[in-house]
Amino acid sequence: MLEIVGDDAVHRVEGLPGESAPVGLTLALGRLRALGVSGLRIALPAPGHPLGLSGPPEFNARAMDAEEAVICHGAAFGLVPEVYEAGPDGDVHVEVVWHCLAVREAPPADVPSLGEAERELAEALRDATEVLSRLDVAGSGPVAEAAIDAYRARAERGREVLAPGYPPRAVRVLELAQRVGLLVSLAYENGHGGAVSSAEMGARAEALRPVERVARRAQVAAYNSVVEERERGVR
Repeated sequence: MLEIVGDDAVHRVEGLPGESAPVGLTLALGRLRALGVSGLRIALPAPGHPLGLSGPPEFNARAMDAEEAVICHGAAFGLVPEVYEAGPDGDVHVEVVWHCLAVREAPPADVPSLGEAERELAEALRDATEVLSRLDVAGSGPVAEAAIDAYRARAERGREVLAPGYPPRAVRVLELAQRVGLLVSLAYENGHGGAVSSAEMGARAEALRPVERVARRAQVAAYNSVVEERERGVR
């Protein structure tokens, strides 16, 4: 989801109850609040892994295609983004249309608690480093170290990964999830390294798949922690 949010993007919401045409994001959020929405959850699904989704199948299918969605808390709506580029050559800008659809009021799929996510991430980071080093993957060498050093430098400059009000553990979990995700993306983007045989490449993909899954689960747990805490307080 973070990839489509930027200063230059124009966001509109389509299909809101009571609106016959797409509306701007500010008006849409006000309308959703009037409809009973008290919070927003993020879903980051991937093929075979409906992370954060609750159905129905029609909504899940669109969210799977987009690989991201927002699920409303307090009212049975969900938002799925569709990204366009618009404008003449030299003045192209990004437009994001959020499609508002009905969702099933049910617990989101496969979202761990912050404690579970933190434990899984620590194991995943250790396993990923060990496997990538053993397979001599490009993402475990100097390129990875340089990228991780740059990541640490950004964090030390006080970059906020979550808005004020999130529990400190959520910030810690998201930071670690981003680091694990960085290792995975480096391994995929920087060639095969020493994993030159099909068996070795298959072993690398097999090792990275669960690590990437853990990182996505942890991100969802961190982003959604405020809503989850509010729900527990109500109960």
